Amino acid sequence: MSAWFIYIIRCADNSLYTGITKDISRRVNEHNSNNVLAAKYTRGRRPVELVYQETFGSRSDAASREYEIKKMSRPEKGTINSIC
Repeated sequence: MSAWFIYIIRCADNSLYTGITKDISRRVNEHNSNNVLAAKYTRGRRPVELVYQETFGSRSDAASREYEIKKMSRPEKGTINSIC
């Protein structure tokens, strides 16, 4: 079983974007450089930088955590360890 990750990136406009992936470095690179594979939200907010990640054993667990984070307010997200 391979690992899944949730990640939070900070966009150039200081907004936060949360997603899940199996390869964080590839995904952040896509957000920064690929108009086809980048999320529509991040395309106009480049460059982005990785500010947080968590590892999970299944896609289901990662998706559940992503959902929890997406429901948080920005101040609540600021309490997550490692977010500047």
